[in-house]
Formats: sequence, C-alpha cells, structure tokens
Amino acid sequence: MSLEPHVATNLGVAALLALGALAAFRVRRSPFWRERLAEVARRRPWALAVIALYVVVAGLDAVSWRDAGPGLGEPRSALERLFPADFREASYSAPLAEVEFYGGAPLRHPGRHLLGTDILGRDVLLLTLQGAKVALLVGGLTCAIAIPLALLIGVPAGWFGGRLDDLVFFLISTLASMPSILLLIALVTAIGRGPLQVCFALAVTGWVGFCRLARAETLKIRELDYVQAARALGVSTPRILWRHVLPNLTHLVVITFVLTFSGLVLSEAVLSWLGLGLDGSWGQMIDQARDELSRSPVIWWNLGAASFALFGLILAVNRVGDAVRDVLDPRTLREGA
Repeated sequence: MSLEPHVATNLGVAALLALGALAAFRVRRSPFWRERLAEVARRRPWALAVIALYVVVAGLDAVSWRDAGPGLGEPRSALERLFPADFREASYSAPLAEVEFYGGAPLRHPGRHLLGTDILGRDVLLLTLQGAKVALLVGGLTCAIAIPLALLIGVPAGWFGGRLDDLVFFLISTLASMPSILLLIALVTAIGRGPLQVCFALAVTGWVGFCRLARAETLKIRELDYVQAARALGVSTPRILWRHVLPNLTHLVVITFVLTFSGLVLSEAVLSWLGLGLDGSWGQMIDQARDELSRSPVIWWNLGAASFALFGLILAVNRVGDAVRDVLDPRTLREGA
C-alpha cells in the first residue's frame, strides 16, 4: 500500500527534524563546533534569524493534512490554514484594495490581500510564502546529492591516484569545459521538470567544483604524518578514510553547502525564466510577472514580492556563508592565532 503524497511529505519533514536534532546534539557535544557556531551567531545574528524565518515558513507549508468529516477535500498545509479556505478573487487586485483591478467589481475579501492577487486571483502573499519551500528544497536537496557525489568521486581519486585519478580528472575537466546552463537545460529537458529531476540536474552540473577541491585536499591529507603512521601500523584504507580523511574535510563540506546554496536557488530561477523551473517557485512568479510590467497601469506587486523574497534569502545565506568561511577556514584560523 503506497502512501499518499502529503503523508510521505510529512514523514520526510519528521525525518529532517530528527536529523536536525541529532546534528544539534552532536554539535553540543563537540567544543570545536559549539564554539564555531556561537561565533557565527555572534557575527551574523540577523542573517541567521532571517534564514530561520524562511525555514519555519517552509516547514509550515510542508506539513499538511485533510480536515476530518464527510466529503474530505484536498489536504491543506499548515501555512494555507493561516488564510481563509476560499481566499481567491476573480483576477487582479492591488495590495489592500477593496475592488478588482479591472472593472472595479467588489472583492470577496476587501482590504485583506496585503500584496494583492495575481491574474488567477490567488493571494500573492501566500504564493510568496509558499515559494520558500521550493527554494529550500532546491538548495538543500541538490546539495545533499552533489556534495556526497563529489566526495565519493574526489576522495578516492586523491587517495589512490594513478589511473583512477587520471580518469576522474578527465571527467572533471570535460564537465567543467561545458557551459553549465546549456547542460542544465539539456538535462531538465531530457529527464523532466519534477522536483527530484530538477535537483538531480542541478547536482550533476554543480558537483565538479567541490570534487576538485576534495581531491586536492585528500592529496594533501594522505601525506600527513599521522596518516602515514596509521598506514604503517596496518590500519585499513576504509578506516583511514573514515577516521582521518573525511573528518578533515568536514569544514569544506559545511562551507561548500552554505556558499553553493544561493547559487542553486538562483539557477532554478534562471530555469523558471526559461520555462523549465519548478511550479510554485519565485522564479516562476517572476517569469509570469514579466509581461505585467508592460500593462498600464503597471502591475508590480507580483514581481516585487517574489524578487524581494528571493533577494532576502540569498542575501542572508551569503552573509552567513561569509561568516562560516571566516570561522572554519584553516587559513583564517591560523592568521587569527
């Protein structure tokens, strides 16, 4: 018996919460990570607060259920339940307007649409808030695919060297020589526009840079004295990689995740501009609103709301990314010592 989509999504949210609790527990037990996290919070408190707000909004939109009773309808998310069930109009309405933008007919909910409505009468504020889930899904899931893939390819190449390293380097060079946007468009066109397909396409075009970095770092780590001592004592290669190499790449994983996140969200916005993005994303809202700027009078609130939400998330993530890089980069730590 297969699970309904909203039940599977709820289970996924529960799994993410469990992973987050486990990560928080591990951080609290590690003095190094506890101090670094406190330093990032001290440097960028407002940026972290903004990101936390986006995460809460996305979480509310991800958890959904059906109402009890006869005549069960479609499941509604916790975010949608903050708005009336029939919170739609016939077409455009300006922010806080009491009549329709065209025709001047009275609205069903006069003065309650803080950011107006779109051409289908949907509340723009609700659409903007729902876009946070898509943005976090694109950034988080793509990084969850691309970073392990880069480690899986780059670490063995740097450790074993030889023909494996030559093959990996040839693959990296080949992919790096291709225009990423053209490769991304080709992949999305070939495999489809679903969330998993788009995230997979973004991961395929985004793992190369970190793979090169992981390979180079592994080449350096394998020559360190304690690694050579472990090999001399007969410690197996998998155990050395697990106990010594991968922990020394953790700071690079964290930095790459934070700095890559914003680029992935912007890449999805570019795909939406080309008609290949995800439904409900800010990029799709911007794409749908571009023709509205030529109307008279101008319908600006769709484009403004999506652009502001996208700008706020990217700015906050980049600010936190700069702080994470300064706190975790070994060269920065040595300079501050």
